[in-house]
Amino acid sequence: MVKLDQIVAVVDDDESVRRAIKRLLRSVGIEAETFPSGEAFLDRLSSAPSCRPACVIVDFEMPGISGLELLRRLAPAGVPVILMTGNDAPVVCEEALAIGAAGCLRKPINGDALMRGVEEALEQRQLP
Repeated sequence: MVKLDQIVAVVDDDESVRRAIKRLLRSVGIEAETFPSGEAFLDRLSSAPSCRPACVIVDFEMPGISGLELLRRLAPAGVPVILMTGNDAPVVCEEALAIGAAGCLRKPINGDALMRGVEEALEQRQLP
């Protein structure tokens, strides 16, 4: 079961998506911190290097640093990343999973599928 003190980062340029995912996570006792861009998220990480999210949910297509680029930057740190995309091309999810994404979900996001993905990512992170 997911610990209540786990913090999940939500990175999406759409404020309504960030709010909806944060509410969904909180409804099951998972704290979330939201970021409007990949740059804002990376700035937060660099300002507090000891603070690492338990999982990151990131939009594929954003201005500036894309979700795929953010995934590439986070992969070496072993932070589980779930990519969300409105792009129907199978290659998007294939590339994300090849880079190391914990999951790839197509928009509109199914809440149950997202929660399963977050729980699996958090459980995998806790394994020795």
